[in-house]
Amino acid sequence: MDHIYLANMEFECHIGAGAGERADEQTIEVDVDMTVDLRPAGESDDLEKTVDYGAVFRLCQQVAEGRPYRLLEAMAERMAGEILGVESGVLSVAVTVRKPGAPIEGVLEYAGVRVERSRA
Repeated sequence: MDHIYLANMEFECHIGAGAGERADEQTIEVDVDMTVDLRPAGESDDLEKTVDYGAVFRLCQQVAEGRPYRLLEAMAERMAGEILGVESGVLSVAVTVRKPGAPIEGVLEYAGVRVERSRA
């Protein structure tokens, strides 16, 4: 099967386990990997036969910035569900959410989660 990727999207949001952590906006990074049958779009060169990349970006942005979250897991789950709900051509989706500023003592590039959801 074919894939469409949106990689390393950045959004400013309120996320964290405690209220103090959620008080200030933080940058999160999001990757989306959508499984799609791209043959119709590839053969026809027709925009109507593929996924609207901009719409998926805006959807992820709205989910991330629309309300505060305690968990990366909750944000990723909501993004995956919204993508499957809006983009009928997407058979499955994997959403990765990374938080570079995770408040963990020690050396850490980021904390992150990946959820994989499908229509089946």
